[in-house]
Amino acid sequence: MPCRASIALSRLHDMFDSSQKWLKRTSVCPANVSPPSTERLLRSHDDRAFNADTYTSHPQSKETVLYLAYGSNLAHATFEGQRGIRPLSQIAVQVPELRLTFDLPGIPYSEPCFANTARRDPSHPTTTDSEKASSNAYTRDYHKDRWKKGLIGIVYEVTASDYAHIIATEGGGSAYHDILVDCHPIPAGDIVPTVPTTKPFRAHTLFAPARPPPHEGDPPSDGGRFQRPDPSYAQASARYLKLITDGAEERGLPLEYREYLAELRPYTLTTQGQRLGQFVFSSLWLPFILMIFALNRMYQDKNGRNPPWLKALSAAIFKGVWISYDDFFRDLFGDGERSVKGDECEGENERSWRIWRRRGNAVPADNEKCVGL
Repeated sequence: MPCRASIALSRLHDMFDSSQKWLKRTSVCPANVSPPSTERLLRSHDDRAFNADTYTSHPQSKETVLYLAYGSNLAHATFEGQRGIRPLSQIAVQVPELRLTFDLPGIPYSEPCFANTARRDPSHPTTTDSEKASSNAYTRDYHKDRWKKGLIGIVYEVTASDYAHIIATEGGGSAYHDILVDCHPIPAGDIVPTVPTTKPFRAHTLFAPARPPPHEGDPPSDGGRFQRPDPSYAQASARYLKLITDGAEERGLPLEYREYLAELRPYTLTTQGQRLGQFVFSSLWLPFILMIFALNRMYQDKNGRNPPWLKALSAAIFKGVWISYDDFFRDLFGDGERSVKGDECEGENERSWRIWRRRGNAVPADNEKCVGL
């Protein structure tokens, strides 16, 4: 079964490819960027699925791509810094047909999961799969399924070559598919409307629905990816969540949404076994991950997509990562997807996490066991 191995592996590139000093240098606030022109927004209704040949078929063509970002690409340090993209314009939007999820598997003990999107029925905003999953106590504690107003993000206007580069850095099309969605500009204010009233335009985004179990029918028509048995279980790392919260503030997203993001609890190493597991697991799998990074750079085409053999190799490595965790590491070293809460942490979780988020730096040692559970 195909899985989006290169996508998760490429997300780890954000962690392994840069030193902390370099990240600090590039984490300055982005320069003010104007919204797209009214003419470009109107023209977006004629846009089609992305293909570099279409956008660059005429030497004089200057057609741009409107790209919807919602995860770490909100952050200046990631989008302008690491990916080297310079947006021509940008605008905050609400997308009723999508919702934010954190069900994209990453690497146990370091980056358990990443942000992703799923389809949403705007006419029934409280009957999504995430709403049903939130009946689990650990999901309620994580807070990640509390947002009910559709996907919130930024639409960047970029060149065709820059969009191809975005595809390349997001896994080379291993299971991501370019789709067009209706985006509503968010009016000025701190509160996001339950039902958007602004006129929509169309924007590209990279979409990767999960594949259902074999007994539940055919895979989604617009692709499919690897999924953990319980997609609501894993917590994202503090490093990754900070990129999203920093980006939401840098791009001026509504206060209501930023407060929701600030309540998300990160995966925290709370036991010596988990810390040892992180070291051993990274030592075992990091060489293979770096090899995939190198092969991606060598063999991606001008659309930013990997050849089939490289997708298969990435899938095999990614499958090996999670098999080794499920069959060996989890029992020996402890949970690599979710923080382990001790009895001494009752009552400390909320206070400690808010202090950490407000400071925006390392968790104090005396509160470490109680943060992000």
